[in-house]
Amino acid sequence: MVSGNAFQTIVNALPQNLKESNLEDSTIPQPVHRLDYGTTGVLLVGKTASSIRALNKLFEDKEIQKTYYAITIGKMKELEGVINSEIDGKESQSNYEVIESVVSKRFEFLNLVKLEPQTGRRHQLRIHLSSIGNPILGDKEYGIENLILNGKGIYLHAYSLEFVHPFTNEISLIEDLLPKKFLKIITY
Repeated sequence: MVSGNAFQTIVNALPQNLKESNLEDSTIPQPVHRLDYGTTGVLLVGKTASSIRALNKLFEDKEIQKTYYAITIGKMKELEGVINSEIDGKESQSNYEVIESVVSKRFEFLNLVKLEPQTGRRHQLRIHLSSIGNPILGDKEYGIENLILNGKGIYLHAYSLEFVHPFTNEISLIEDLLPKKFLKIITY
């Protein structure tokens, strides 16, 4: 968790779990973006003041390509598309592609959806998918009341980040495979 309970956050866990940088401007490790509570996957962390500034600038300038996967509920009207809508008065855009759909007795269909947010608004992917009638499985805030899945968490996974490394100028691709709970539903 990046935000929330002050005692159980990534920020508090990082110093005990990461090797300290030996560079001159070493600092307490800090996440340079956020993940919603319950979202699994890749989180980019800076361990020096200069890396934190450089990575923050890459996010600010939209030079980091983010890919997420989600399990959504219900029949998807389109197999791919773009969702544009304002969130908190700001433009937002999410691109999506349905990778696989399976029939479900309780939910009609469950879909593995690849998501590429083009902006970074709070709860953006959750809001966008809910707005088209296909909320993320396990999403208690934006889900459909009688279709909430309790006890399994939200099925949203930060799969990868791709960017040009600010110091080496090489392409960096950081990936985290889909969690087992996704693979119990989808055979992707």
